[in-house]
Amino acid sequence: MTTVPATKTARQQRIVELLTREEVRSQSDLVGLLAEAGISATVSTVSRDLVELGAVRIRQADGALVYAVPAEGGDPTPRVGDTAAATVRLQRLVRELMVTVEASANLVVLRTPPGAAQYLASAIDHAGGVDTMGTIAGDDTLLLICRDPHGGSAVADYFTQLAGQPA
Repeated sequence: MTTVPATKTARQQRIVELLTREEVRSQSDLVGLLAEAGISATVSTVSRDLVELGAVRIRQADGALVYAVPAEGGDPTPRVGDTAAATVRLQRLVRELMVTVEASANLVVLRTPPGAAQYLASAIDHAGGVDTMGTIAGDDTLLLICRDPHGGSAVADYFTQLAGQPA
C-alpha cells in the first residue's frame, strides 16, 4: 500500500491524478475520493487547492460538468478523467517513441530516442493502466518498477502489444 504524506503537495498531486483519471463532478465528490486514498481534506481546502492548480469545470459530451486541470508543459487544454483517451495517447507515443523494451523480475527498461524518455514516462504515469509503482526517466531510458515481484515480463509484453508487435 502506498503511504501518502499529509502535505499540501502530496494532496494536490493526488487531486491532479484523480481529475485526470476520474470524472469528478463536485468538490464533495473529490473530498470523498481523497478520503478513499487516505487523505483527509475539507471542501474549503479542496476548493483552495483547485484554484491553485488552475482547475476548471468543463462540460462533457453528456452535458455534465466535471473538473479538469491544465495539461502538461504549458498546454492550456484541460485534462479530464478519460482513461480511454489516455490509453490511445499512450499507444500512439509508444509506437512513435519506444525503441526497445526489456524485463527483469519486477523491472522494465524502455529505450527511446534521445530526449524522449521523460515525455513517455509522463504519459505512462498518467495513463494509469500499467501495473507499476512508478517510472524513472533519463534522457533516452525509462525504468518502470512493477508492483508484482515477477511482473516485469507482463508489463514488457503490454508495451510490445501497444507498439503493435506480437508479444
